[in-house]
Amino acid sequence: MRTIPYIQIVEAVKKLCIEAASKLPDDVIAALKKALEAEESPRGKEILRQCIENAKLAACENDPICQDTGVAVYFVEMGSGVAVSGGTIIDAINDGTRNGYREGYLRNSMVADPLFERKNTGDNTPAIVHVDVVAGETLAITLLPKGAGSENMSVLAMLKPADGAESVADFVADAVIKSGGRPCPPVIVGVGIGGTADTAMLLAKKALLRPIGKSHRDERYMRLEQKILEKINTSGVGPQGLGGTVTALAVHIEEYPCHLASLPVAVNINCHAARRAIIQL
Repeated sequence: MRTIPYIQIVEAVKKLCIEAASKLPDDVIAALKKALEAEESPRGKEILRQCIENAKLAACENDPICQDTGVAVYFVEMGSGVAVSGGTIIDAINDGTRNGYREGYLRNSMVADPLFERKNTGDNTPAIVHVDVVAGETLAITLLPKGAGSENMSVLAMLKPADGAESVADFVADAVIKSGGRPCPPVIVGVGIGGTADTAMLLAKKALLRPIGKSHRDERYMRLEQKILEKINTSGVGPQGLGGTVTALAVHIEEYPCHLASLPVAVNINCHAARRAIIQL
């Protein structure tokens, strides 16, 4: 059994918050540059140039890429041979989030009551934490900050099994196209297929963790990803919804077994500032 001190996790998560807010992953930068080459609209090209320049300045000056530094969503892979000394993994992540958002001067966006009082908690907690127990003695924590512009475009459909792949493609593409400029395109589209309604929504968000350029391992789903991407990018929505040929940078699908009478399909979108960061302890 390997023991990791509580404070070590807190410090790691604090750094993760600051890093994720200011530095886009290399695959996202590369995808934006590729989009700039492919974009046919002069206005779209200028928007993409500004997106790339904004990301460069944020990284150089260690400033947030966007003023909406988002809900702190974590995906944790915790080895079955790992124990936290001095507290729980959830509490450590919340303490790290609290410290990171304060020391990084990041905007606090969480309200304690979602419906009535809607009073800001003042420290961007509680975080949203998903924990998977895996074999071994490693602890991997991935942060996916989600701003409201893209998160608000999430959708779920309980399709009929007989609807098939074509209906899935139409539903996903229509959801992205109807969102227009609200999720700040060019976007990355996460798609969850299968499980139950809640599983599909989680799969869609997990799909956003996959690096751009890495296709689905199953050729059938890979072709479906490409088909959906083509439908979206021939819509004319374009960068920031102002017209163009690049509305999405990628479509990523994750799937899970489901009931024989169900076909859940969920969509979760990331904006062009597709922030994520990972640390292994």
